[in-house]
Amino acid sequence: MEEREALALSPRACQSKNSKGRLRDEPECDIRLAFQRDRDRIIHSKTFRRLKHKTQVFLAPTGDHYRTRLTHALEVAQIARTVAAALRLNENLAEAIALAHDLGHTPFGHAGESILNDLHPGGFRHYEQSLRVVDFLEKRGRGLNLTHEVREGIVMHSKGRNDILPEDLTDLPSTLEGQLVRIADIIAYVNHDLDDALRAGILSRDQLPKNIIAKIGQTHAQRIGTMVTDIIVNTAKTENEKLTMSSDILSCITDLRAFLYENVYEADRVHNDFIKAMKILRDLWDHFMEAEINSDDSEIYDADTPKHRKVCDYIAGMTDHYALNLYTSIFLPQPWSVL
Repeated sequence: MEEREALALSPRACQSKNSKGRLRDEPECDIRLAFQRDRDRIIHSKTFRRLKHKTQVFLAPTGDHYRTRLTHALEVAQIARTVAAALRLNENLAEAIALAHDLGHTPFGHAGESILNDLHPGGFRHYEQSLRVVDFLEKRGRGLNLTHEVREGIVMHSKGRNDILPEDLTDLPSTLEGQLVRIADIIAYVNHDLDDALRAGILSRDQLPKNIIAKIGQTHAQRIGTMVTDIIVNTAKTENEKLTMSSDILSCITDLRAFLYENVYEADRVHNDFIKAMKILRDLWDHFMEAEINSDDSEIYDADTPKHRKVCDYIAGMTDHYALNLYTSIFLPQPWSVL
């Protein structure tokens, strides 16, 4: 399989046999390549399963078709594999990074990230927490022992509102596969968040920026297709160690992201729910800074681990439903049943 990779992959791809290795040395698998093993470990992890009940944009959605953090990860992985296949990059590496990139996300999406960043003395960034999950928190303190390339892709995927493809290569993962997930992430969320906002009635089609839609497409599928094709065509024209997009389509993605921030993420209906979610997590934080944490993983910490680090890990790992139910059981009176 490694020999087939050497023949099939682009010289710009990261081959499994050239990985810089794992945090702890271990025997190689007889039947799976290094990045395949990483992908499998991620998929079988408890943290990955919990993503199905973590907010993407709309809190604790009950509608069957709204995205969650899990479906977001799957859409990122699909986009990343499509581009990787076309450019002869390492699909297994791109998929592993994509599936793991949001493992450290909090309940209630970026509302949770914001409040933990305020409360935790060391701040909180979901991409750093994702790395903490795979390095330590999973498997009761043993972590998943992933390869360097996957770990780097995880911790360097996030952009915030910064440039999608910065000129400074030090701001990007060293592998094209890691860079690809950075782009696939934003392609996925600007498109599926727009789709969900239309479904929820936050936006109407008449409100969509006509100049952007005219360039990238009228439908969800057309818009993703335009962006994906642009990456493939423009990167294939170069021999650079960096993914490339046309300035026109890159501007469309950047402008669409700004439109979503203004009209969806910061819209009253969404933002008001975020404020409520932040109160829930703030109250849980205050409670557990004083009380014991009833968790199966409590024994994984060293004696000198500060309480705020344990509370941060505990809250960050919660699903929306778990946080809501825990808040109810701690802070709301329980009805008495009198027979």
